[in-house]
This record gives sequence, C-alpha cells and structure tokens, in this order.
Amino acid sequence: MTPTTETTVGIGGAAETTDMVLNIGPQHPSTHGVLRLRLVLDGERIRQAEPVIGYMHRGAEKLFEARDYRQIVMLANRHDWLSAFSSELGVVLAVERMLGMEVPERAVWLRTLLAELNRVLNHLMFLGSYPLELGGITPVFYAFREREELQNVMEEMSGGRMHYMFNRVGGLKEDVPAGWTTRAREAVASVRSRMDVYDDLVLGNEIFRGRTRNVGVLSPEAVHSYGVSGPIARASGVDFDLRRDEPYLAYGELQDTLKVVTRREGDCLARFEVLLEQTHNALDLADACLDRLAELPPGPVNQRLPKVLKAPEGHTYAWTENPLGINGYYLVSKGEKTPYRLKLRSASYNNIQALAELLPGTLVSDMVAILGSLFFVVGDIDK
Repeated sequence: MTPTTETTVGIGGAAETTDMVLNIGPQHPSTHGVLRLRLVLDGERIRQAEPVIGYMHRGAEKLFEARDYRQIVMLANRHDWLSAFSSELGVVLAVERMLGMEVPERAVWLRTLLAELNRVLNHLMFLGSYPLELGGITPVFYAFREREELQNVMEEMSGGRMHYMFNRVGGLKEDVPAGWTTRAREAVASVRSRMDVYDDLVLGNEIFRGRTRNVGVLSPEAVHSYGVSGPIARASGVDFDLRRDEPYLAYGELQDTLKVVTRREGDCLARFEVLLEQTHNALDLADACLDRLAELPPGPVNQRLPKVLKAPEGHTYAWTENPLGINGYYLVSKGEKTPYRLKLRSASYNNIQALAELLPGTLVSDMVAILGSLFFVVGDIDK
C-alpha cells in the first residue's frame, strides 16, 4: 500500500501570527539617497528591521589611495553632499596634522564661518524635508527660500553650489571677494529673521507633534552601543560635541557663543527640536566669526606648498563635528604623495544602524517618521 501524507492547512487565528517580509525600497524619494529596509511584520507591527545598504557604493576609501593629497579633497566633499565643506575640512586637517602645518589665522576663522554656514544649509534641508515626509508640503518651500540666500554667498565665495572645493592643505583656495562678509552677514540676518516659521508652522502643528512625540525613542545606551552621534545622539541626552569637548579651528574662542543643544526624550520630536535649535546657534556662531574677521588685518589665507606634496611616514586621526555627527579620517602615510590608507568614519553610517533598534515594536505607519528623523545622507553611508 502506498504511504500517504496528510497536510493540515490552518486559517483564522493562525494567520494572525504569520510573519510577512516587506521590502521598503530600494528607492530614492524622501530618503536622500537609495536605501532599502527589510521589515518582518506581524500584522501592522514591525518585529525585525534590517537596513540594507550598498546601492550607491563608490569605493571612496580605495579611490583616496590613488589620488594625491590635493585631489582627495574632491572625493572627500562628495560622500555627504549636504555637508560638503565640512567633509573636505576633515581631510585637510588630517593632512595638515601629519605635516605639522600651521594655518594662517584668517583662514582659521574663515573655515569656522563657512563650516557653520554649511551646518545651517544642511539642517535647513532636513527642517523642510522631514515635515514633507509626514505629509506637510509647505515647510520645504520655506526651507529652500532660506537655503538660496546662503547658497548665493557660498557660491560667490567658491564658485560651487554643493561641492565647494574651497579647502586646501594649508588653508583655503583664496580669500573671499571684496564685500563678501557684508553680504554674508545680510544673508545670515535674513535667514534668522524667518526661522520662526519652523517654530510656528511645524512645531506648532498638532498633527506633526502627534506623529512624532514618543515615537522612535532611542535610549542613551543604544546611542553608545551603535556609535550614534550628532543631533540624534544629543536628542537622547548624550551631551557630546567635538566643537566644545575637543575644540578645533576657532571653536576654542567661541565657547561663550557655542551652545550644545540636548534633549532627554530621545523621540522623533526631540531630534527635530535639537536640529532646529542647533540651526539657531549656528547662525549665532556665524555672526561671531564675521565679527572676528572684521577685526583681523588683511593677511594670507593659505601656506605655500611644494609642487609635489608628500606627507611624512606615520599615521594620524582627525575628527570634526559635522552637521550630521562625527566625521573622522584615519590617515596612514608611507611618505608618498598619495595616502597609503585613508579610512573614513562617517556619521550616517553609524546612525542608520540604530534603525535595527528603533523600528522593532513600532507600527508600520510610524516607520517613515522614524526613518526621516535620523537625518542621514545615503552617500555618507555607502562611501
């Protein structure tokens, strides 16, 4: 007799506990790059979440090894395209440290000013795009209006709108044009005068607060475990900012103006509030730099370099407080004109890992709110 196999198909209550795997992406809109989330769902609730990265991988770290110390600045400012000036700043600081090079004072203050203007540009993008991801279209138009004013002065200074390429080993490409500081001050004042839009239009919106309060709570322990940094870490009560705790550029002289913004709640709303308040402070720091530049006598903004620039044999690590968090470069030199190794520690790469901690247990409807509140750039992940 032929053996038979019996199969029982369960429905009803058994179906309610059946997991479903849902792929969000890979997509570009509203994620500032190409990202995929692999979610395991139990009904409307997320049980597991895995961010899948690599769709934009360009091998920047290997390309660093095939470019000389002047050329790598071009690669450095492209992984986080919203923080281009700050990203290129980190790599030139690392090379200058290897060379034991002192940068002219005027270049130090100009670099600090431009880093803070770049911080405002970065934050304005997220202050506008995050409400957009939650269904509020109006703030993004205001954000781009403010960005245009600052972009105009940055473009006048460097010739570039996103990839400024203005840092050089030893200082800056050139001095700013005549009258530029006056126009920069006017742009800063204009942007500051309209920042209440985000307090009133966004934070004052009960729907926005309802979608973000107590949603996606990130604990301080998780911040430390995943190496999360920047506004996201400070929104969870981790009070750490390299500009204050390990000052570089002119930040050591700006401690009276610098304000490290923190919150305790660690939710989506707290992260947005930190970003907004930090934008206000970056405008204050920009004004302080402009005041100091007005007091400085005319002078050089760079050091004369040899035709072939070679860093001495050795290694060093330089890190900066980029708009999205800690950005670090570990440079290893064998005495050649190209780095032997240049390892990049980008803010978004660490921050995005926290999604595996944030999403499980939450509803699918809160997924976009949590994802957007991490304020990441995918190029900074897939470096």
